[in-house]
Amino acid sequence: MFASPGAIAVQIGPLAIRWYGLLIAIAVLLGTSLAHREAIRRKEDPDQLLNVIVIGVMAALVGARLYYVLFNWGYYGPRPSRILAVWEGGLAIHGGILGGALATVFYTVRNRLPALTYMDIMAPPLVLGQAIGRWGNFFNQEAFGTPTDLPWKLYIEPYHRPSQFATVEFFHPTFLYESLWDLAVFAILYVVLRRRLEQTPGALTLCYLALYSLGRYFVEGLRTDSLMLGPLRAAQVVSLTLMAASVAGLAWLLLFQKPPRPR
Repeated sequence: MFASPGAIAVQIGPLAIRWYGLLIAIAVLLGTSLAHREAIRRKEDPDQLLNVIVIGVMAALVGARLYYVLFNWGYYGPRPSRILAVWEGGLAIHGGILGGALATVFYTVRNRLPALTYMDIMAPPLVLGQAIGRWGNFFNQEAFGTPTDLPWKLYIEPYHRPSQFATVEFFHPTFLYESLWDLAVFAILYVVLRRRLEQTPGALTLCYLALYSLGRYFVEGLRTDSLMLGPLRAAQVVSLTLMAASVAGLAWLLLFQKPPRPR
């Protein structure tokens, strides 16, 4: 059993530094460092990569928040002042992926840079950042699963429990399941596939999308706070779509595309 110590990491007078924001900052800094090293190894311009990362991170945060707000408009519509309160949580990773991807494509195409190569450089750091960021859900006591009595059960305070489980104390730590899965995906991408797929731009990114979506599909089935598309869980629908598109894209790249000659 374990429990969150609270959402605030440091309190200095009226200034509160929250774990959620701190973990996002750590994820961005660590991911940027890894991507910078990889860009140098691949002989890509590291300064251009940093530009892509800055723009991509901002677009990802906006996309993640907009995605979440739109699916919860019944709450945010009457409370527009809460839309910007990202420190309280409420970032949807699929919206972040979409926003970051669009910004990356826009910048790289406009500056005549290899968009797929830049995405491949950033894919492993991205999923590592997701593994770190998921712990923000732990501190905020959100994105947990259904009730459980397993030894690794997570205690949730009454204020954060869904109404249908108001008397239940312990839940599946789905944030932990997804964090561990993301770490495994990072290891596969960075250690096993990164160099093997280097000559096929876009393949590593598609592997990231397929592998992450596979784990997310199953974890999402345990959550109690899923964003919904009618009777369906939105994240599961998106995950299945991404898996199918990624497998088809990989088949096309690996079977029908000739890899470019090494520079």
